[in-house]
Amino acid sequence: MELMLRPLDIAAIVAYLAAMIGIGIYFSRRNNTTEEYFVGNRSFSGWVIGLSMLGTIVSSATFLALPAAAYVLDWRQLAVNLVLPFIAVLAVLIFIPFFRRGKLTSAFEYLGMRYGTLPRIYGTLSFIFLQLIRMSQILFLVSIPVQFLTGLPIEVVVVVAGIFIAFYTIAGGIEAVVWTDVVQALVLMAGCLLCFTYIVIDLPGGVTQIVEAGAAENKFSLGSFEWNLNERTFWTVVILGIINWLAIYSGDQNMVQRYLAARSTREARKATIIYSAIALPMWTMFFFIGTALFVYYQAFPDSAIAGLETDQVLPYFILTRIPAGLAGLIIAAVMAAAMSSLDSGINSISTVTVVDLLRPYLGKEYSDRFYLRVARTVAALVSVLVVSGGILFSRIEKESMNDISLIVTSLFGGCLMGLFMMGFFTRRVNGTAATIAMLLAIMFNAYLGFGLLKWLPNAWTFSVHSYWIGALVNLVFAVTAYLMSFVIGTSTRDLTGLTVWTLQKSRGRTEDAAQLTSSVSTQD
Repeated sequence: MELMLRPLDIAAIVAYLAAMIGIGIYFSRRNNTTEEYFVGNRSFSGWVIGLSMLGTIVSSATFLALPAAAYVLDWRQLAVNLVLPFIAVLAVLIFIPFFRRGKLTSAFEYLGMRYGTLPRIYGTLSFIFLQLIRMSQILFLVSIPVQFLTGLPIEVVVVVAGIFIAFYTIAGGIEAVVWTDVVQALVLMAGCLLCFTYIVIDLPGGVTQIVEAGAAENKFSLGSFEWNLNERTFWTVVILGIINWLAIYSGDQNMVQRYLAARSTREARKATIIYSAIALPMWTMFFFIGTALFVYYQAFPDSAIAGLETDQVLPYFILTRIPAGLAGLIIAAVMAAAMSSLDSGINSISTVTVVDLLRPYLGKEYSDRFYLRVARTVAALVSVLVVSGGILFSRIEKESMNDISLIVTSLFGGCLMGLFMMGFFTRRVNGTAATIAMLLAIMFNAYLGFGLLKWLPNAWTFSVHSYWIGALVNLVFAVTAYLMSFVIGTSTRDLTGLTVWTLQKSRGRTEDAAQLTSSVSTQD
């Protein structure tokens, strides 16, 4: 299928890309220390961080995969995000004060302070692995409309897009990431509204037709409300959402790094409220767009649709039904959705690699400038891995990329959320109990994963939907860790400021960065 390149579309896309490069070059001159490169000297206001959170979390997996999920099925995957406001309250009241209590840089420094070295390293490696998978998926998704637009092979598009994003991220650090995220979030919202507007304008019955035709086909269903572990029911997806958002708000480096980059705790809380207030309506709009596309192609049949993958339907509509210039802006929005997630992921992986895996062991033997060079080198290596993963994703079969995302999160998420939750909300669980429980949970996760992949005889497997794996693994960790604490004994560490029960004790006591770094690096 060939789609004509239109000069106005090209102009809109080039203008957007030039702006991203300009931001990266501008901020590259201001990154002379790791403090600037990782957290921007902790100087951002709440509204900037809030829009950056939006750009980071609302990726091309939202812009393309959510409409695809609604187009091919219904709204049941929206249930993942319905719990967001409740988890956001926990973040504002509890999680943000934990991470803001001292000049931390990484979420996993907390695990080191609370439990010791092994949980900290596990958390860091688990985050890196999941981020690499997520970013590879996002890079593939953003390459779909670009492939439509240019006619180039998908592999070429993935490589070029990956190199472009890597350039301004490596050069500009977190300041470039945050400010490009702000621009990308605004472009993303504009693109979303334009897509919806043009579908509604073309349909004779407008929104009423979408609602009536969608309801007739049960397209607004949130899934079965039956309690069935083996089906993708409403409750299965909601519990996955609880696990997912607890993990993001309490221990995802992309989110925590933004808490820490805010100029104050109040601004970090404001940012979280802004993000949470915008994100859920936006996700709902994308599901509505998917349903609207289904109704649209019922009203205006197009033989080309049958030959498309589900994730390609929205790009096809954009490039065939929306006027030149505006279509380019929407394509730029799809690119913005991907770029804001990819640049954040690249920067966060380079941050935790230096802060959690290198600096605690190399210490003061090397200068801050050395660690800054290492951070940029790691960012470059991550970019290569993500490009390779994007090419791999282009060659595998899938129902929709959102479905793949949910399965991967559940299957490989491990017990990271449980580590943070038991650290925040208990005083009993010490490092030894947590480490033993963590190892058992990882083995249980591997057993469930092997069963899901059919690598074990049927008689040896425990039948459960893939979405449930994350919940079960974290439950096994929490129960085991708590029971082990009665055998091993309670923690002998100073837990002041590290649990909800001891946080108040730390208020009024100032701790500088040197004290915190020393505390973390000397724990075993």
